[in-house]
Amino acid sequence: MQSALQAMPLQPDPQYYDVIVIGGGAAGMMCAFTAGQRGRRVALLEHREQAGKKIAISGGGRCNFTNIHATPENYLSSNPDFCKSALARYTPWDFIALVQKHGITYHEKKLGQQFCDGSSRQIIEMLLAECAAARVEVLCECNVRVVRKTDRFHLTTNRGPLECDSLVIATGGLSFAKLGASDFGYRIAREFGLRITETRPGLVPLTFTGDDHRRFHELSGLSLPVIAQNRGTRFEEAMLFTHRGLSGPAILQISSYWQEKETLHLDLLPSLPGDSWLGTERNSHVSPASILERHLPKRFCETWCAVHANGKPLQHYKTRELEQLTHLLHAWPMDFSGTEGYPKAEVTLGGVDTGELSSKTMESRKVRGLYFIGEVVDVTGWLGGYNFQWAWASATAAGLVA
Repeated sequence: MQSALQAMPLQPDPQYYDVIVIGGGAAGMMCAFTAGQRGRRVALLEHREQAGKKIAISGGGRCNFTNIHATPENYLSSNPDFCKSALARYTPWDFIALVQKHGITYHEKKLGQQFCDGSSRQIIEMLLAECAAARVEVLCECNVRVVRKTDRFHLTTNRGPLECDSLVIATGGLSFAKLGASDFGYRIAREFGLRITETRPGLVPLTFTGDDHRRFHELSGLSLPVIAQNRGTRFEEAMLFTHRGLSGPAILQISSYWQEKETLHLDLLPSLPGDSWLGTERNSHVSPASILERHLPKRFCETWCAVHANGKPLQHYKTRELEQLTHLLHAWPMDFSGTEGYPKAEVTLGGVDTGELSSKTMESRKVRGLYFIGEVVDVTGWLGGYNFQWAWASATAAGLVA
């Protein structure tokens, strides 16, 4: 008969690293090679079959990898000052220098947004090349099941037990679940006693109410320039009608500031301030729709005027009616039933409370050696390369000390 000791399966000795980074996205890869360049023994754990899945689809496949105008004012957080230190120490020009070092050609599309001339894959390959040069062990299809801490961090994974002195959580938020997004980072934070600020979808399309859906859903695919405004914040960009509501850069941007049951206001004629769209047409025999067609798509004018104007010629409008029509065109109030949620959101608002972290190192104030970087933290950027810049900056802050 076998002894009880002989019958027990042997447990492998834990694999030890100085630093383990969980999450093989933009922030995770950046942090891993930054720590590796300091001579640290680093493992990068990615639960998917390859790293950089979200990078691959960014910027329409060309990766809007930074924005040269990135400042703390381009970020939302319960503590607006938190991002200042990291952003100041690792700037867009620092990342552009890395891109140039790897011979990746790029261009500015608009508003400071930097895109690869080729493919997003170039940025992924660049980050992986830096990881290889820094001798980072990239472990894909590695699922972390349990994390506990004694004098070190102990990880139970499907690839065996791992140990490390410093643990960096770079698992992102809840957007793009089809690419593997999960609440893992928030769960780890809670397990170690860190607060989480309320999370919700950001940079996300908004959905019509029932009445507006009936009126405007047939405009799906139509785009026009607008200024979207909410509580003093405004974005001048394109707006896109969808089958369910409104999208496009202007709407995605303002969605991060919009709260349920709030009314947005849209300036439909941003290039024609005041009542100048009327010009000398106040005594015209034509309808408002006919005048507006000179500035806006005909299909939109007909639909909008069917709701907000009548078909009588402008010369028959009273002064008060013209003032009301002009106001509507420059501040069209829109209510929404909600958003299209995390499946269509570019980012997750909220996350690990910044009060729990050092703004200089991203280390937990409560748990020595535990770091949170990137989207999992309550710092969210505008559309247009700002969230990538936060990934690079926060990752570098942690990678230089972990």
